[in-house]
Amino acid sequence: MALKLNATDLMAYIDEVFPQVKGDFTIDSLEEMALRVRLNVDDRHLRPGGTVSGPSIFALADVAVYMAVLSMTGREALAVTTSCSIDFMRKPAANTDLIADCRLLKLGRVLAVGDVLIYSDGMDTPVARASLTYSIPPKP
Repeated sequence: MALKLNATDLMAYIDEVFPQVKGDFTIDSLEEMALRVRLNVDDRHLRPGGTVSGPSIFALADVAVYMAVLSMTGREALAVTTSCSIDFMRKPAANTDLIADCRLLKLGRVLAVGDVLIYSDGMDTPVARASLTYSIPPKP
């Protein structure tokens, strides 16, 4: 299965359908069934103590799988998260971008399953691991 959206088209589509997060994320690499996306950490992503908040880490995991699904299916704005499990394993580095390495484990007609490892930029050990399932709307 080939990519239906390249990184430039995918980011433009995300900016179009989710303008509220414009500038929050950058695609570092994209290939079939996998991508690396960055959370461009800003003050609004931090919790007291200067580390990235849990909701921001969740958002990165969620958008990583969403982007991976869209890259393979094309413009499907109504694909939605149906399940998420996330393990917060260690404290992220302070005021540092987070990197999500995402791979799709399954891409079916109605469901997609993705796995995400999240790292503080420049660190070798993950700060979080997530597994997400997305529902893909049926074709008309």
